[in-house]
Amino acid sequence: MGRPRRRGRDIHGIVLLDKPQGLSSNDALQKVKRLYNANRAGHTGALDPLATGMLPICLGEATKFSQFLLDSDKRYRVIARLGQRTDTSDADGQIISERDVTFSEAQLQEALERFRGATKQVPSMYSALKYQGRPLYEYARQGIEVPREARDITVYELLFIRHEGLELELEIHCSKGTYIRSIIDDLGEMLGCGAHVTFLRRLQVATYPIERMVTLEQLNSLLEQCQAEERAPSELLDPLLMPMDSAVQHFPEVNLLPTVASYVKQGQPVQAAQAPSEGMVRITEGDERHFIGIGEIAEDGRVAPRRLVVENPE
Repeated sequence: MGRPRRRGRDIHGIVLLDKPQGLSSNDALQKVKRLYNANRAGHTGALDPLATGMLPICLGEATKFSQFLLDSDKRYRVIARLGQRTDTSDADGQIISERDVTFSEAQLQEALERFRGATKQVPSMYSALKYQGRPLYEYARQGIEVPREARDITVYELLFIRHEGLELELEIHCSKGTYIRSIIDDLGEMLGCGAHVTFLRRLQVATYPIERMVTLEQLNSLLEQCQAEERAPSELLDPLLMPMDSAVQHFPEVNLLPTVASYVKQGQPVQAAQAPSEGMVRITEGDERHFIGIGEIAEDGRVAPRRLVVENPE
């Protein structure tokens, strides 16, 4: 009996998609997967349909390293509407209270300061966090409130951009798992007027360059150009990909001779001359520094493989 045909092509890398407003992260993922005709794809942390901006989409073997982008820092630009609180903490929800905006600029700056640094945050009921196997937003839509534990978050930078009338604009650089909607909702309650998100744009994930973001329109245009010129789509689409090891660029590199790397590829730990004393490492092979996966320093100092790239998977 023959093997089932693989659907799509083996393409490996990361697309820095500039997600449009109104599209779910999964819909954006499926569109990119189809444009690249990729056999596998996964995104690295959902953006709300209301939100726009950087959504790294991993193709092929890069999906093995998507978790490390989920765990990375993010930077956002947010505009809040003051004086109204909604059940979802954003403009897609129903208004549940309206109050006058009476705080002073000094009170605003004092409130903003309370969000800077290490704090704890209770996730919104309208988040995708799971409770007993179901996402919280499913309970919220049924009017069910479930217990949520406050989580440790860090706001590395909170920039005040402007306050004009009922609008407040901020830029926030934060740790993984931080809900910007919850910050705005909590801020509105702290100021006694209520607030919700009307605009949210993710500016950056980890250290990926903003200028490498591409839109669905750009990808579609390049595909149409290839069809018109009878060229393979890979000629224009593939150069837009970030390397798959860019997701783990923050790990120290351990470069192995090809003979030593062959043991790692078989799942065996190896000795490496310049390996760090502990932690995760990015493993490369030979003078070309070909990325073969990530490993962890074992107690005996050897490099133990953890996730390896499969070359030309069958």
